[in-house]
Amino acid sequence: MDSGHLIVGLGNPGAQYSRTRHNAGFLLVEKLAARWGAGWTEEKKFNARVAAVRRGGERIWLCQPQTFMNLSGAAVKPLVDFYQLPLARVLVAVDDADLALGTLRLRPDGSSGGHHGLESIEQHLGSRATARLRIGIGRVDGVREISNYVLGRFDPVESVLLEKVLTVAADQVECWLDAGIAKAMNQYNGVVNSGNENTKK
Repeated sequence: MDSGHLIVGLGNPGAQYSRTRHNAGFLLVEKLAARWGAGWTEEKKFNARVAAVRRGGERIWLCQPQTFMNLSGAAVKPLVDFYQLPLARVLVAVDDADLALGTLRLRPDGSSGGHHGLESIEQHLGSRATARLRIGIGRVDGVREISNYVLGRFDPVESVLLEKVLTVAADQVECWLDAGIAKAMNQYNGVVNSGNENTKK
């Protein structure tokens, strides 16, 4: 029996964090929900917002943990356990300040790279074997402390590029679902250009 897929977008709940750079993962799963016509529900037992949809006969769950970023795993682990999902069928979308805005990087597994949301998920699952889609948000040159930057909002110019990035990222997620991670990485990893196509990197 096909067990479906879980796509987790990381971010912080609350209006004060809406559309901030650190919420790029939230923004991606919201775009996917809109594309697929999936409605969100508050699932207290998971401490998450969840949108469920059938796509191509398969069940897909979209998730926005409501735990705050550093405790994301406390929402993801109960979902994975409840739906008995193999970790290979879980994808986590996160912001990445070490990638320039406009860059997408999907990997089948790997380290957290210092991202506290990914760290929490790895700790709760006891594994790094979940796919992760990093959405570049860039950083201010020469500045090591970036808390204010990642919790700030995209400026108008950045927002235009962000919408293109999220569209391509949503295409990449669909490719992952339909054709597997190797093709999704090969076809979409890189820099999103103004024509909504990727420059391989």
